[in-house]
Amino acid sequence: MPLNVARIEAVGRILWSVDSPQGLRRLSGDYPTTREFFEQGGPADAARAVAHGDIVTADRVLSPVTRDARFVCQATNYASHVKEVGGDPAAIVNNVIFTKASSCIVPADADIIRPSHVRLLDYEIELGLVLKRGFEGPETITDATLADWIGGLVIVDDVTARDVQISHMQFHKSKSYRSFGPTGPWLVLPTPPELARWRELELALAVDGEERQRSLAGDMIFKPAETLTELSGIMDLAAGDLIATGTPGGVALHPPSPLVQAIAGFMSPARRFKAFMTGQLKRSQYLRDGQEITASIRTPDGAINLGQQRNLVRPSL
Repeated sequence: MPLNVARIEAVGRILWSVDSPQGLRRLSGDYPTTREFFEQGGPADAARAVAHGDIVTADRVLSPVTRDARFVCQATNYASHVKEVGGDPAAIVNNVIFTKASSCIVPADADIIRPSHVRLLDYEIELGLVLKRGFEGPETITDATLADWIGGLVIVDDVTARDVQISHMQFHKSKSYRSFGPTGPWLVLPTPPELARWRELELALAVDGEERQRSLAGDMIFKPAETLTELSGIMDLAAGDLIATGTPGGVALHPPSPLVQAIAGFMSPARRFKAFMTGQLKRSQYLRDGQEITASIRTPDGAINLGQQRNLVRPSL
């Protein structure tokens, strides 16, 4: 079984702990950041603590990915999601990469705060990959060497303001509002054979108990090894950095038909956006204040279980 590690508030401090049959056990080391957890022997510390760490009670479970991490994301990376937005998965030849502000990272049970101007708030469950080592130049990463680079798995909800995304024609701003990145609760540390099962992980998300998304991670178009290889040719990444690998079908966003989009091409940008909003506001799937989102990722046999997120949507004060 993989080690399930949690970063918690307890006894007036922020601690790292590991799940055990007796409950949470405290790690001996202090790791201020996720990067330091991996660079200073946190996984080995967790393995020892399963049997020998002191039992500890969490006052609160925090995000296991700290806000110093880079937050890199993939878009339109599930065949089911490409189909629902009117695309052909076979025609996707480019891996779309963007970033979220790390200040949007919050615990798995945090409220999602809807800014007052946002009317189309959407959810996106994603499998998060946490690096245990970084790169500062091109690397060739394969399925056989993936475990040399990926140290942990987490649940991520890539919350998105669709009206901002469409009107501003960008991902970063629409996905970076504070609280738009619930992460955790567990940082799951898989063995190489367990990591090799990543395709079997099933992602599921519900709103007020109604299932909206369910898919196997194997539906990804651009797989983790090729994505890490591509990223290494573009940018530096370090241990503790987070890569969100895209969302399956079932999101609230539903683009107009190709015919309607073609007609909209003759409209002014303002009229086109107004027409988009008129159509989208008819969809009941967008998140409303007071609704609860639950999200989980696990293998069908339960051997790898990333836990469950539970988030309440509320308006900004």
